[in-house]
Amino acid sequence: MPGQRATRCWTITTTRTDGHHFLRTAAAYLRNVPTALPIERFLAAGLPVIDVRSPGEHARGHLPGAVNLPLFTDEERAEVGTLYKQQGRYPAMLHGIRLAGPKLASLVERSNAVALGGKVAVHCWRGGERSASVAWLLEKVGGLQVITLQHGYKAFRTHVLASFSTPWQLRVLGGYTGTGKTGLLALLQAKGQQVLDLEGLARHKGSSFGGIGQGPQPTTEQFENLLWGTLHRLDPARVVWVEDESRMVGKVKVPDPLFARMRSSPLLFVDMPRPLRVARLVQDYGHYPPAELAAAVERIRKRLGPQHATAALEALEKGNLHQVAEITLAYYDKTYARGLAERDPALTRHIPSQARTPEQLAELLLDHEP
Repeated sequence: MPGQRATRCWTITTTRTDGHHFLRTAAAYLRNVPTALPIERFLAAGLPVIDVRSPGEHARGHLPGAVNLPLFTDEERAEVGTLYKQQGRYPAMLHGIRLAGPKLASLVERSNAVALGGKVAVHCWRGGERSASVAWLLEKVGGLQVITLQHGYKAFRTHVLASFSTPWQLRVLGGYTGTGKTGLLALLQAKGQQVLDLEGLARHKGSSFGGIGQGPQPTTEQFENLLWGTLHRLDPARVVWVEDESRMVGKVKVPDPLFARMRSSPLLFVDMPRPLRVARLVQDYGHYPPAELAAAVERIRKRLGPQHATAALEALEKGNLHQVAEITLAYYDKTYARGLAERDPALTRHIPSQARTPEQLAELLLDHEP
């Protein structure tokens, strides 16, 4: 009986401390670990995901929504890896067992809190011993039903990168800085349109001022994961609205296939007069600390030119935010115009904003949508 065999194995491991016995016992159990699923089936299961990789691995990139319950700290993982390279598998495994042992009860408790209906998904980097060991533990001790990911997080990354080659039907929303494109995307989404908010996922609005008030940006790897997290919920047969962006959004990079698709898709350019854009920028950024605004001006000093940068900083000291916006928009408008000139005119439609409200502009965009 499986239960009887488990009892005998537990008796052996609690009465003997020899490392060979422990590993043989673990190996017997691991023959019964859950079958690792390919990435498509793993994702389709829709279960809460536990990432047992180290905190550093998780921070660089992870499945959206995954909970990090690491088997090892970053330092411990390095120790085990070094030992594996220098002395081989057995010493590394034994050292890993010593490191992980005191954490296992807590790991089971926290995993039960994450699980949904007694079910949970577990993965590590390559779908190897970390996830297999934790899966066995959660099933045998925690009483959970567990699935694991075949080839681990590496398989997920392959899946993510492949998704960007999907022939999305993009409609690119353009306009000079201060047009309120992010707000228009939100209105389009409220009207039932599919939207990909690059700036929201990147936590950056694109300009030198774009990181103010946004918090730390994800890594480019995690930005790609978050993009996938949005795109895989969308219907490729329907139009997807996306804001016109540079290849870099702050410090993160738009994937090459997606960026190429954006550049070759229809562009709907909202042409808003500069005074209205100045007023919007003052409203959006005027409440932030002057020191942060000054730092943003300094970051583009060379591109503004020393004279314009100094004038902007002096206006900021006097509290003349409208003048600061006027000076910086002169630079950003020229930069955007150069990029606009490189696009196919046949794919560009200009939408005059005049005195329209954002709601009216959203309706106009839908009327002009190719």
